[in-house]
Amino acid sequence: MGGGISKKIVEKALKNKINVITPNKALIAKYGDYLSKLAEKNNVNLEFEASVAGGIPILRTIKDGVATNRIKKVYGILNGTTNYILSEMEKTDDNFNNVLIKAQKLGYAEPGNSKFDLNGFDAFAKVRILSALAFNNKISKHKCIMEGIENINLKDIKIASQLNLRIKLLGISEIINNQLFETVHPCLVHKNTYIGNVNGVMNAVILEGKPIGESVLQGEGAGPGPTSSSLLSDLLSILRGNVRHPFGIAFKDRKTMKPYDNNKYTNSLYLRFEVKDKPGVLSSITNRLAKFKISIKRIIQTPDKKNKKATIVIITHKTNESNAKNSLSIFKKNKNIIKFPTLIRLYS
Repeated sequence: MGGGISKKIVEKALKNKINVITPNKALIAKYGDYLSKLAEKNNVNLEFEASVAGGIPILRTIKDGVATNRIKKVYGILNGTTNYILSEMEKTDDNFNNVLIKAQKLGYAEPGNSKFDLNGFDAFAKVRILSALAFNNKISKHKCIMEGIENINLKDIKIASQLNLRIKLLGISEIINNQLFETVHPCLVHKNTYIGNVNGVMNAVILEGKPIGESVLQGEGAGPGPTSSSLLSDLLSILRGNVRHPFGIAFKDRKTMKPYDNNKYTNSLYLRFEVKDKPGVLSSITNRLAKFKISIKRIIQTPDKKNKKATIVIITHKTNESNAKNSLSIFKKNKNIIKFPTLIRLYS
């Protein structure tokens, strides 16, 4: 159910001292603070294990298993639909639209409307929930970088593979200089890394903290089996008679964190340009990047003589979001660039 209707039903249940179990991540990401406070006031449970990462017991792990740790970072693949699409495109050499239709037929994507999976909203709602649990803060409302996979082309998948890389939609939340940074966007990851080998509908969540170090949880992120597993684990917890704080600690003890400046977020970049095959086009691009202190690590140029076009892929050294946005904005006015460049961040 939509957030508004769900909120009214959950609110009424909690006020009437009825325990609530929900897999609705949009509801918790938007109204979780209010509803958790209401649950505590009425001495009932608000459980939402199934809202993040399907059958992986990640929320209970944070609340109980690593409760004595100081977590600095939580990230991973949080959406099975997009992970299936990206994996299947690479595996079958098929385009985005065909693979999306296949995902819908298999029940991995909603028929007719997979917008919230594809645009990153679903994964971002999960990031908000994970942040609140991992860092004992109230759910943030900060404006963050949120990008989906709608603009990922089969060409990008193939080029990435040639570079020994894969494209994954990652959700990331971490503490940087005592400030909260949250984001969801496609990332290029090396094929020889753990996260680069989580394929299909699988989800994976990685926790970094002290003294535990790095902890990894992996499993199916969607479907009736994983979802019912998490829902029933919540039910068993309630049946044991335990009344618990929904976010692990009391509402009054959860803090509000300042946001990290998104413009300072730093990555190497993959930039793909589709251009007219004319002299001087490449130099105009590299000069523009240099103006904004973006240095080039590698260039791959693939001509299409028949159509008098070319594909130019540039891998940059690390630069911040501000430089990237400002340098790319001018390319909208360049008549030799056929379409706005595709940008994918390298994750390391």
